[in-house]
Amino acid sequence: MPENLRLIENRELHETLHHYRFDPGLDLYVLPRPGYQKKYAVFSTRFGSIDNRFRVDPDPTVTELPDGVAHFLEHKLFEDERGNVFDRFAALGASPNAYTSFSQTSYLFSCTANFEQSLDHLLNFVQEPYFTEQTVQKEQGIIGQEIKMYEDHPHWRVFFNLLAGLYQKHPARNDIAGTVESISKITPELLYRCYNTFYHPSNMAVFVIGDLDPEQVGRQVEANLSGRGYGSMGKIVRLFPEEPAEINRQKTVQELVVSEPIIFIGFKDNGVTKLDSSSLMRRELLMELVLDILFGSSEKLYNDLYRENLIDENFGAEFAADNNYAYAMIGGETRDPDQLYQRVLEAVREFKKEGISDEQFERHRRKILGGYIRRFNSLEFIANNYLAYRFRGNEMFDLPSLLQDVKKEEAVRVAEENLDPSYHALSLVMPPQED
Repeated sequence: MPENLRLIENRELHETLHHYRFDPGLDLYVLPRPGYQKKYAVFSTRFGSIDNRFRVDPDPTVTELPDGVAHFLEHKLFEDERGNVFDRFAALGASPNAYTSFSQTSYLFSCTANFEQSLDHLLNFVQEPYFTEQTVQKEQGIIGQEIKMYEDHPHWRVFFNLLAGLYQKHPARNDIAGTVESISKITPELLYRCYNTFYHPSNMAVFVIGDLDPEQVGRQVEANLSGRGYGSMGKIVRLFPEEPAEINRQKTVQELVVSEPIIFIGFKDNGVTKLDSSSLMRRELLMELVLDILFGSSEKLYNDLYRENLIDENFGAEFAADNNYAYAMIGGETRDPDQLYQRVLEAVREFKKEGISDEQFERHRRKILGGYIRRFNSLEFIANNYLAYRFRGNEMFDLPSLLQDVKKEEAVRVAEENLDPSYHALSLVMPPQED
């Protein structure tokens, strides 16, 4: 076995992941899936929309970014001196894409043939930036139009209005794409500064999955890295404002063209910054269990609300977490947002008063475990989520055993901490009022 290879095995999932580390610090993960026709690869950096203030050790100089830089950089990498990167993938029959989240940016492709050439394209265009005044100005116009389009997108607005209600200072409250004003401050020099910081291999990882030979993929990635002249990189220190425990505002209402009102109710988690990565993973899993017990489609509340035409099949609840922010969110479209709001808060109060039964806890634990195992049929789910957990310091393959380990008492305690009505906010998108 090569010295730079580590095998990560999971008996419950019957998976063996091959992990390589190449100088100057790039992680490569290869998960063989014999017999699969499709192959999938993702190249990710731990740089997202919330990383707008940072420094690099040992330099004390702090860089502050306008909102939207990570998303802007994602767009710009798809255009280089040879033109549009999408055309090169299309010529090989591969389907590329990319996305920017709060905490990472990912570039990806899927294919059934020409995998090696497609992987080279992915590695090359992500590592060969090309920014000029002309191309940046052009992109400012394109992304500006995208931002304006999302200003009228009901589900996008109700979501970010909720985060702006929950958070006073944390950058998770800001739109991932930024604003027309903020992206107007982006320059080629700023893009290169961010690129050279966050797109260093030591801050990145590659995940490849399909009917592939891990050693061959390892040799290809290592060969691609060699000769690029990367030096060592100091530690990136991400700087975040001290977020008050209190929410920013309790209620936000916006009028947009919708057939029915949309309501999102959020609960701010003020304890997440005190957790290490393993405790955060456990908290996230416990909250997923609690929210499924409270609002899942198999429970009486969901079916009562559905029969009363207060919700449709898109109603749901989720818990989102990272190392420095977390929140629970419940909602969807409804004919009567006031009544649905009261029913949600009543369900939370009832849960805190009555708790949950052993039967409920075990049934939902099995449901979540089964859903997790089923999602392992999706190459995209495995690759994208593995790197998201990895950047957070977690091992995603630990989830099945962790699910077997959590206790009902933990779930009740975590719900008490996270579903505190004192730290909840409400976001509504309503149809325009008739004159």
